[in-house]
Amino acid sequence: MSDLFVARSLEEIRFWSRIMKEHSLFLRLGFRCEDTQLIHEANQFYAVFEQIELKSHAYEANTDPQTISQFNEEVYTAVSYIWAFKRKVLGLILSCQLPGANNFPLLVDHISREANYFRNRLAELNAGRLEPLPDAIIDENVFFLKIMADHAKFIGHLLDPSERKLVEQAREFSHDFDQLVFQAVDLSSMRPQSQTVPLLSQFVDQNKVSVKSLRDFKKTARDLINDCRIKSIIHPLLADHVFREAEHFLVILDMFEQFLQGRDGFESY
Repeated sequence: MSDLFVARSLEEIRFWSRIMKEHSLFLRLGFRCEDTQLIHEANQFYAVFEQIELKSHAYEANTDPQTISQFNEEVYTAVSYIWAFKRKVLGLILSCQLPGANNFPLLVDHISREANYFRNRLAELNAGRLEPLPDAIIDENVFFLKIMADHAKFIGHLLDPSERKLVEQAREFSHDFDQLVFQAVDLSSMRPQSQTVPLLSQFVDQNKVSVKSLRDFKKTARDLINDCRIKSIIHPLLADHVFREAEHFLVILDMFEQFLQGRDGFESY
């Protein structure tokens, strides 16, 4: 284990623990007032991930790698529990046991996929077995492009129907990112023959352009919501939440671009 292991672990935990904390809040806000047990569980998860987030910021880059490895295991356990909670909630919704609740099934599935991604990342870090970059370039894009497509759909459904221009823009982003997901899946199925530098470079460049456009749209929507200038039922924190995830994806795409241009010596993601 090395300083790079410590830095990567803390980077992942700091970002995703905040995301998990906010997921807990969004779930709680969507429950009915009579769902007291689910509300209690969501509040507990909020507290757990708030503590994890605080603890992650207490560690420094020179922290003993073994200490961070143990921390990763603790966080992995917490993430596994919140993943199971999210899947339980999804099951209740799909079996019509939460009529009138305000959590879309796709949203609950979406946040459970993010939890599964987070815990897989922690397991890979501790095992020292991160994907080779050619595979990571495809797999990360398949995952995050679907996340971005979902975000566009949520925004379109949570804006007031009278916000016709913004709703239409959200639908256009949803369609565009669905097409990018299909394209990424096709590239994935062509592996390893599709993993040439020219093909992967074009893949990353094209996705960067689309993600930047969506990021800018999210930023505009977030600012308008914060200023109470548009009509919606989007919580201001949710607007910022989806903006930060687009920013995170762009950081990953930038790293891939540097690798493909030969400016970096990373052998795995």
